Amino acid sequence: MIRWMIVIFLALLLISWFTPLLHKLGFGKLPGDLRFKAFGREWFIPLTTTILLSFIASLIGQVI
Repeated sequence: MIRWMIVIFLALLLISWFTPLLHKLGFGKLPGDLRFKAFGREWFIPLTTTILLSFIASLIGQVI
């Protein structure tokens, strides 16, 4: 259980570090990434970005 908590913490830490870089590369602004306002908040659902990054990770996993 502790291992999974550490892995999740490290993954979230890496994601937070790479988020500005991904925004500079255009991720998060792709067609299919949803942005809308509801309940007084702005919501962001990165569908296309998630699929694209998952595909890239899968390719890297198959090569290695």
